[in-house]
Amino acid sequence: MKQLAQEISARFSELGVEIPIGEIEERLDKMINKFKVPREEARRSVVNYFLKSYNIKRNEFYTGQSESPLINISDVDDGKWANIRGKIVQLWDNTHESISQVGLIGDETGTIKFTIWESAGVSTVEEGKSYLLKNVVVNEWNGKFQLNVNKSSSIESLDEEIEVGNATVEFRGAMVDIQSGSGLIKRCPECNRALTKGACMEHGKVDGVYDLRIKAVMDDGSSIQDAIIKRDLVEEVTGMTLESAIALAADALDQGVVLEKMKDSLVGRYYNVKGSRVDRYLIVESISPIFAYDASELGELIAAAEVI
Repeated sequence: MKQLAQEISARFSELGVEIPIGEIEERLDKMINKFKVPREEARRSVVNYFLKSYNIKRNEFYTGQSESPLINISDVDDGKWANIRGKIVQLWDNTHESISQVGLIGDETGTIKFTIWESAGVSTVEEGKSYLLKNVVVNEWNGKFQLNVNKSSSIESLDEEIEVGNATVEFRGAMVDIQSGSGLIKRCPECNRALTKGACMEHGKVDGVYDLRIKAVMDDGSSIQDAIIKRDLVEEVTGMTLESAIALAADALDQGVVLEKMKDSLVGRYYNVKGSRVDRYLIVESISPIFAYDASELGELIAAAEVI
């Protein structure tokens, strides 16, 4: 509800009309929760109400959105509409029915989370490819900006390689757990989304493509860090190739043996990981084992562990 109200408020703000968020939310709440009006129909009804109230023409409200400026990710601002040119860095697992895709897009100036709402009716994006996201609205949530692709937005594929700039974060500590959704997994061949029980949220039952992934939990003695490790680094740190993992699962008639083997090899050992932090995750770009600590480091870790 708040998300939708922010989108409506942001568009009116672009036209020089400031409408209190609370007033928009109140009308949306009445339409959706009291009268059980579908979300998009409620949106149109509320927009039409304020268009009449402020004597704004419908075509001015909707056509004006196509004039959003092309800006860098580092220059986005809360409540503004924008065109963003970038590369899909990662797609995340999503089980929310109202969301088509969610992930990370980046350009030369940085990265930002994006959400493609099911109601947008746009084509899906693929990890590693470049796109122009037109008429997306920027929102701030918990101090971080994110892009929302809605019914007024469009997505165009770009035939170019965009270099993604990122501030690298380093984390040193023990791998204390490997979460479910790790090991040998299958992805949708259309959108690269991880499958759940053989089905893609977007494309239904599909013949999935095998992949390796680790969703690790790291602990440095004072803080916990969730980390996502992709196939090439999984193969590097475990010594297990995708082909050998598939063979192992086939012999055991159980994909779970791959995850158990990874846990046996990695959990309890220390690693130095580097990558970009997105929300609570560290998207790992390099990982190396730590075979020994110097005396001061070891003392600090022991002291921290004793406190915990």
